[in-house]
Amino acid sequence: MKIKDVKASIHTMDVEIPLAGKIEGYGRAEQRHFVLAQVETDQGLTGIGLTGHFLAPAVVAALEGQVAEVVRDMDPRDLEAVHARVHDKLNPRAMTGAVSMALSCLDMALWDIIGKHQGRTIAGLLGGARAEVPVYCTFGFPHYDRDLLAEAAKLQVANGFTALKMVVAVDSGGWREDVRRIRAVREAVGPDIDLMIDANYLFTPVEAKLLARAVKDVELTWFEEPLSRNDARALAQLRQEIDIPLAAGQMEGHIWRLREHVERQAVDILQPNVCYCGGYTVARKAAHLAEAYNLPIANGGGWPHFNMHLMAGMENGWMVEWHLGMVSVAETLFKETPRPAGGVLTIPDAPGLGFTLDADAVKDSKVD
Repeated sequence: MKIKDVKASIHTMDVEIPLAGKIEGYGRAEQRHFVLAQVETDQGLTGIGLTGHFLAPAVVAALEGQVAEVVRDMDPRDLEAVHARVHDKLNPRAMTGAVSMALSCLDMALWDIIGKHQGRTIAGLLGGARAEVPVYCTFGFPHYDRDLLAEAAKLQVANGFTALKMVVAVDSGGWREDVRRIRAVREAVGPDIDLMIDANYLFTPVEAKLLARAVKDVELTWFEEPLSRNDARALAQLRQEIDIPLAAGQMEGHIWRLREHVERQAVDILQPNVCYCGGYTVARKAAHLAEAYNLPIANGGGWPHFNMHLMAGMENGWMVEWHLGMVSVAETLFKETPRPAGGVLTIPDAPGLGFTLDADAVKDSKVD
């Protein structure tokens, strides 16, 4: 079996979120575009890969202009050889950015092909640790005022979720308004719901520390990406100074950046995301690295229909992020996508990723 072609395209989609109606894009203000890749083989099998909003035109150019030529006629099952070829020819100094996201798309599509060829799910290929995974719902978008935020939280608990995540660090009222919003959600859902906050790397160390001190009694499950640039040294220091577990790693583009977070003891939960870190091949290495340090991995950065396989496949896999915006994109773009019940997501039995493209949705969402 040989790789014959790599195709990529940019897509956009506006989604609806509960109690707020239609929003532009699928999350934060910059989350408007994503890249869809398809890898074709000489045996007629096609695999799917996807990555997010960063540098979308550059990712498409890299996939179609460079990556395709480098990997053409290679066996898609030779994953380490494929990665070595891409590294040697296109990224010898381990830069992140467009090349990491292009490699992620390629790698996910190759695993999809292998799963279809062998009749197994990607979760099974990765190790098959479990058939279902717990999910948390990322519901707390900045579009809500404080009252609507509390109502949205109660709505998702009524929908069966037992863990929720909300965005912080973007309100004009600063970290003090974040404190009020966090307390409003905790009061709305009670003490038995896991509650996480995500600063999307936007706080300074001082702001993160002040917020953590002010919500110490709220009993947060984790504080995600609290610091600017995901500075591993500063994260390690913050982790020693606050009581909230720290999570990070979702946008790191290769194993060496993820290693830095683990070795510096900067996180309690490592978050490799297959759509950004180099695909399942790199994410599996990150999971093993975390396991060697007795750390769990959890999904941050969304795209749960891809990352569910990682969390189900690996022994130290934990929660999948049911990001309402990205879920809406996936449920529009793909057919046969699973939905959680009672806070748990069951991995579909279909081989590979377990879902297929909706050709009409792909065409309608494409950006020329």
